[in-house]
Amino acid sequence: MEDWNDLRLVLAVFRAGSLTGAAQSLAINHSTAFRRLNQLEAQLGVRLFERLPGGLYQATAAGEQMAQTAERMEAETAALDRDIAGRDHRLTGQLRVTSSEALAHHLLARQLACFHRLHPGIIVELAVDNRILSLSRREADVALRPARPKEGDLYGRKLTDIGWTLYGTPELLAGRKALRRREDIAGFPVIGWGSDVSGIRAADWLADTLAPSKWVYRTNSLVNQLAAAREGIGLAVLPCYLGDPEPGLVRAIAAPIAELSRELWIVTHSDLKGTARIRAFFDIVGEGLAAQRELISGVSATPRRRK
Repeated sequence: MEDWNDLRLVLAVFRAGSLTGAAQSLAINHSTAFRRLNQLEAQLGVRLFERLPGGLYQATAAGEQMAQTAERMEAETAALDRDIAGRDHRLTGQLRVTSSEALAHHLLARQLACFHRLHPGIIVELAVDNRILSLSRREADVALRPARPKEGDLYGRKLTDIGWTLYGTPELLAGRKALRRREDIAGFPVIGWGSDVSGIRAADWLADTLAPSKWVYRTNSLVNQLAAAREGIGLAVLPCYLGDPEPGLVRAIAAPIAELSRELWIVTHSDLKGTARIRAFFDIVGEGLAAQRELISGVSATPRRRK
């Protein structure tokens, strides 16, 4: 085995369970991944993956052994990379940040502009992704997450709570009975999540409240749910930092819904917390977001409510 990229390919196929997913994660095209995997198997004289119906790839014993070796090498390389980066005291270079679409859409851009003004030598690369990217594998250097991190090798702090409630247009809510309980939603058109969404608290809460067959519109994007609610398609369950500032929306339920409350955390790997770029990001962007805790938590003194 002369090329580390061959091991990376095997590991990517092993993790994705498909050649298509592996190619996407490595930013190469499918034909290149197909050719390289076939060449590697021919070179080794052993089959690494069984090709299954539906484009699935299942590792053989040899493939699994190679993937495990690649994973150990990846972990060692990432640890070395973090160790070196953790000693970096320069306020220049690249900083990769990951955030959800909703947070990036409304709150984060303003804080990033402030950060850029103070540290123009730091180039921020923002990965807008609702998935939890791995900080251990350096998929990102800093993450803004809507939950306390569970991994023991991470370092971070809570910035604020995140409040959620129901929003709609004044026209949609006019002349209707005020919503006080979740069951009151049944009398309204509702905007829901896509059928493939799972593990999102707001989506689960809405599905428990109203059968998905009753939803009038579905999308996996919170930003698009905001737009759809603004156009009067239906009520949407939104974080308060999205719904409250929107001129065309008012709260259908006045108070944040307790069951939907989340926590906003800023997180990095413990090995990187001493890096100057990351300390500066925590201080400027982290504190900037924490200063908006009333808006984010939904306890602002003057949210617009239905009349």
